[in-house]
Amino acid sequence: MGDHSHGSPNTSGTVATAGQGDEEKFQNPGLPPHRPRLADTNPRAEKRAERQVALLFVISIIGTIVFFIGYFSIHLDDASIAELRLQNILLGLGTAFAMLGIGVGIVHWAKTLMPDHEITEERHEIRPEEDRVIAEKMVGDIIEETGIKRRPLIRNTLLGAMVLAPLPAIAVFRDLGPLPGDTLRHTMWKKGTRLVRDPSGTPIKASDVTLGSAFHVIPNGLNDLPEHKLEEKAKAVVLLMRLNPEDLNPSPGRENWAVDGIVAYSKICTHVGCPVALYEQQTHHLLCPCHQSTFDVTQECKVIFGPAGHPLPQLPIEVDSEGYLVAQSDFLEPVGPSYWERG
Repeated sequence: MGDHSHGSPNTSGTVATAGQGDEEKFQNPGLPPHRPRLADTNPRAEKRAERQVALLFVISIIGTIVFFIGYFSIHLDDASIAELRLQNILLGLGTAFAMLGIGVGIVHWAKTLMPDHEITEERHEIRPEEDRVIAEKMVGDIIEETGIKRRPLIRNTLLGAMVLAPLPAIAVFRDLGPLPGDTLRHTMWKKGTRLVRDPSGTPIKASDVTLGSAFHVIPNGLNDLPEHKLEEKAKAVVLLMRLNPEDLNPSPGRENWAVDGIVAYSKICTHVGCPVALYEQQTHHLLCPCHQSTFDVTQECKVIFGPAGHPLPQLPIEVDSEGYLVAQSDFLEPVGPSYWERG
């Protein structure tokens, strides 16, 4: 039939076998040739790029200033809808330009002015003291390569932008609530203060609160405050509910804090301060919509689900001579988040 040995896979050359057809080792092609940028060869282009970077940092500074103009020039207590819209625009644009100016400026600086040579470095044996010296030299080389020492325009505008840029965030976080201390221990509630509906300010009689009903309540006089109305409301707002007195389980000393099954609890969640606004009258549960913390009204608003760490503070109430619901005192514990004021 003939000799087919030359056509077999092992002899035809279609399959490589060990030791057969040793190929040349792969050659390292090396780094591609460096292509200088316009700013590397043209002093005018370099100067122009430097001014562009500085301009971007100045835009960041202007953005921060715009933020503070909107933040401090418009007061929420007496602002109109148009003024609030203007404030939102100023805050948004100011923050955007403050962050964008720094980010784009640094990227433009790196792409046009910082050295762009590609280098490779062999790994070496770790020697702590030698590595420390090498690291210090590397940091020094990086600072030198950025050119920040010999480019005062960029350096000064960058420092100005970086100093001002975090200030809007500080202002916004500061406005989230009162500072730590005793500020959350005291509210507008005091002995004899009537419970009134929010926002109308209408006083509430015990007979107005039917079984299963719930009212959003503020202290009488809050709407008449000339200033700091929102801050006081954030601390003093209350949820008023009526349950069957047999469903309540007051702890010793709290037996007279309710009126015929009518109880009042702080509306401010003890997790991060969101308003607890959902009342489920069948289960007598209060739900915070932010993180689903759930409080059981029958057990003095004990936390039964969610991240809240403490029950909602209870406001002791009673009825005055005219039949209106009034506070017996202020809350006997701090309201709101429990970050700093509860042991």
